[in-house]
Amino acid sequence: MIGIDELDVKGRRVFVRADLNVPLDGETITDDGRIRASVPTIKKLIERGAKVVVAAHLGRPKGSVTPKYSLAPVSRRLAELLGEDVAFAADVVGESAQSVVASLQDGQVALLENLRFEPGEESKDDAVRGEFAGKLAALAELYVGDGFGAVHRKHASVYDLPKRLPHAAGDLILAEVEVLRKLTEDPARPYVVVLGGAKVSDKLGVIANLLSKVDRLLIGGGMAYTFLKAQGHEVGKSLLQEDQIDQVKGFLDEAASRGVELVLPVDVLAATEFGADAPHDVVDATAIPADREGLDIGPRTRELFASKLADAQTVFWNGPMGVFEFDAFSGGTRAVAEALVNSKAFTVVGGGDSAAAVRRLGLPEDGFSHISTGGGASLEYLEGKTLPGLAALEE
Repeated sequence: MIGIDELDVKGRRVFVRADLNVPLDGETITDDGRIRASVPTIKKLIERGAKVVVAAHLGRPKGSVTPKYSLAPVSRRLAELLGEDVAFAADVVGESAQSVVASLQDGQVALLENLRFEPGEESKDDAVRGEFAGKLAALAELYVGDGFGAVHRKHASVYDLPKRLPHAAGDLILAEVEVLRKLTEDPARPYVVVLGGAKVSDKLGVIANLLSKVDRLLIGGGMAYTFLKAQGHEVGKSLLQEDQIDQVKGFLDEAASRGVELVLPVDVLAATEFGADAPHDVVDATAIPADREGLDIGPRTRELFASKLADAQTVFWNGPMGVFEFDAFSGGTRAVAEALVNSKAFTVVGGGDSAAAVRRLGLPEDGFSHISTGGGASLEYLEGKTLPGLAALEE
């Protein structure tokens, strides 16, 4: 992949596929991390005299105009962060987009409406997707892929459009790929991976691939209960994927045969129900009462996980240790995050809920070596999959 420094952008319309998929409460952005991550590439293009056409998706409007998924609030926040006006197009490739783009002067920025308002963006039909990519290509002369959170999608703006224009990778994508290569090609050891989140099924591929690469694997969050069940323990009403138990037994056996230390919770916060104020007790992870559900790792597990991270030289963390959105059940996620902040290791937070948790818990973002903007994309890269958006930029 070439970078944007190798493109002659002055006076030219540059289409920037960014990742601005931020959480909204009405029109209020509750976490602007992805917008902030997109700013450096856009600023660099502005400073070099490009006419910048930014495009992104928000939510899952499924190919129809859905007002609650409008990028209008994002355009306002982007303008604040850039310190520049951002012209907002009321559509994606229609009259508004064409007019807004045509009026851009050197060093100015426009943002198109949500790409996913157009059915061609996510179409499985190559011809439909290609037709939409052609309309996007008509708006610009150059393409910059900088939306790392979307590069695992074979979407028109990610995969088909760079095939139609001279293209380069933005600084954000180059930084993400450099970090992921450090995790996969020759990581400093001990190499520890911490996985959490709700479902084992979301992490099957990455666990299978990492078992041949890591020294230690720490499992928390909702997915831990399927591992505990696979070992024959009672998990009560905790989140459980019965259909994954055999697969998990295979992981346990393979970890043992490879000499990978697989560490599970030794205690959990077991609540009477799923709720922010649910009564709860600390119980052994191997003896969760039948009428309780685990909503966070317990204090002994927090200490255990911190001790297993203490000597690490490389750490990848993806997925919270509990229901961090509820203060009473955020302590496990905080403990892991703080262990990484205090570590001398190369520490990577794998985007998604993990990155959101870091910001929600008020932890210093510069306390980590890298916070990824792409949870799903990071995981698929670590699985060893070919990511369509990266493949297109490499052509």
